[in-house]
Amino acid sequence: MRIFRRLHYWWSLFVAGALLLIIAPPVLMVAWLLRKHELVYPWALFGARNWLRLSGMKVHVSGREHIDPNQTYVFIANHRSYLDTATLFAYTGRRLGLLGKKELLKIPILGYGMGYVNIMAIDRSNRESALQTVEAATARIRSGRSFGVFAEGTRAKPGEFLPFKKGAFYMAAQAGVPIVPVAIKNTDYLMGKGTGEARPGTIEMVMLPPVSTIGVSSDDDVKRLVDQVHVLVGNKLDA
Repeated sequence: MRIFRRLHYWWSLFVAGALLLIIAPPVLMVAWLLRKHELVYPWALFGARNWLRLSGMKVHVSGREHIDPNQTYVFIANHRSYLDTATLFAYTGRRLGLLGKKELLKIPILGYGMGYVNIMAIDRSNRESALQTVEAATARIRSGRSFGVFAEGTRAKPGEFLPFKKGAFYMAAQAGVPIVPVAIKNTDYLMGKGTGEARPGTIEMVMLPPVSTIGVSSDDDVKRLVDQVHVLVGNKLDA
């Protein structure tokens, strides 16, 4: 019934807020006092995984056999739900940085803690600021930190698949690392944008074979790369 799906939605948001309020302040305080940001990451993973679990979500991951544990990647995924961020962050099996929207900085505690777990906010309305963020993220990728990016730039409505923006592809090409296309399925059904509803179920995350960025240098090369990865993710979403 719809009333239960709405209650489930608000329960899920309540759980997210409760985990943030209970876990984040003491962990951030200790990390700040000890000047050890790395202490925060395991707790962020704990929070992401348990938010999904307490929201009634199971996560099925396939494609990990394509991932070289010694290789740095840019993981590029579709985005249809709040659930996608926790899924990508917690279930690739890699320690990821993420590119997120600048609006996340306004969320109390979360906005402050983002920097501790390598989540960088990008202001897509300000080209100069966005380029600076992309350059900073590229430098971190060169240093060996993999990144996850929702290349549509915003959540799509249920069933939609929006065009990919180019920023993440320039990052990967300039850093000289492969791209892992990622299809996250079912999250629009479980907690879709604009529905105000949620239901328990299984999220399917499929990691496809990496796509090389070797030889990608011109704008035309990047456009072809964008189109290639978009098709790969789209085909898997439709499968």
